[in-house]
Amino acid sequence: MADLTSKLLDRVASARPGAAFTPKAFRDLGNRAAVDQTLSRLTKAGKIRRIARGVYDIPRTHPVFGALSPDPDAIARAIAAQAGYRLQPTPARAANELGLSSQVPAQIVYLIDGSSRKIAVGNQIIYLKHAGPRALLGAGTPAGVALQAIRAFGPDHLTDGVIQQLRRNLPSDAKTGLKKLAHHAPQWMASAIDAVTA
Repeated sequence: MADLTSKLLDRVASARPGAAFTPKAFRDLGNRAAVDQTLSRLTKAGKIRRIARGVYDIPRTHPVFGALSPDPDAIARAIAAQAGYRLQPTPARAANELGLSSQVPAQIVYLIDGSSRKIAVGNQIIYLKHAGPRALLGAGTPAGVALQAIRAFGPDHLTDGVIQQLRRNLPSDAKTGLKKLAHHAPQWMASAIDAVTA
């Protein structure tokens, strides 16, 4: 058990503050019961924080305010990985994430290819909403986030300014990924992708 604890701690220590994880992340280190017991012990020792059933994180700390609220992106990724779901931000969240919109969505919603569910984490609720294949194009990649951001504007509100901002700010791997997704996207989005990646 001591060996499992040290291996699990080593893996946790290599993650960045704010990272979230579930027992599945440690299944190669031991059986589920032993991993659960070790996570429980590390939680009691203050090494990690239990933020929802079966979900833990490494708290980010502020010099004045102490431990900060869990990172919803990290939580959603951990839960999706545990369940084997593909995960995609909503169009509004993607546009905000890429700096194309200053509006922060009122609800924390992610799209998945599994059953819809919600997770209470402290005083916030994270919604995982079932979506079809088209909404999940490029899920888990920078290109998928960019595609969702384009979708947020729709064909009538996608301005040259937005296109130029994407052209300037998207890394080359995201642009390459967008090109690969273009033939799966509606025509108006394919045209926008051509303009962004030109």
